[in-house]
Amino acid sequence: MVLVTFSELRDVIIMTLAVGYIFMDFFRMKRHIIPQGFDWRLLWFACLVTAPAIIFHELAHKFTAILSGLQASFHAAYFFLGIGVLLKLVHSPFIFFVPGYVTIDCASPPCTTDPAIFAGVAFAGPALNLILFLVSWAILKFHDVRSKKWYLFLFITQRINLLLFILNMLPIPGFDGFKFYQSIWQAFF
Repeated sequence: MVLVTFSELRDVIIMTLAVGYIFMDFFRMKRHIIPQGFDWRLLWFACLVTAPAIIFHELAHKFTAILSGLQASFHAAYFFLGIGVLLKLVHSPFIFFVPGYVTIDCASPPCTTDPAIFAGVAFAGPALNLILFLVSWAILKFHDVRSKKWYLFLFITQRINLLLFILNMLPIPGFDGFKFYQSIWQAFF
């Protein structure tokens, strides 16, 4: 069994670059300076800060599903990534997009209809964001981080993961929270 396919690896790379590009201007240190040319270092930093929260979130869904005996695969959401890139290009003050998703193949065995398993799969992504938030929070709280870059990296990691946890746990259709609460409801009521 292959845990990560070539197409999934390709999607992770494309999603990482797209998300980094979408958010790279948020990390510009001197906002009053108009950039001269494309800033590759800023793109790299934005990828390093934003992509792990999103990639690990989706991989938590995938591997929780696999550990539960389901067949799952990761996909970049090209259409929604395109919307995010377009909103950045037009300098929209509001950017919302879905970078990726995990599909569970229930057409072929083994597949379960146990709502508790689907609740666990839905909660795995936000739970990982919560763990990343708590780790970065603890490092900033209990360690003297002297490097400005590491402090900024940990601070942004903390904020992004808290935001992803909260957003994904909202009971809105299409969000992980909706799937989680719906599965919990089916399992116990």
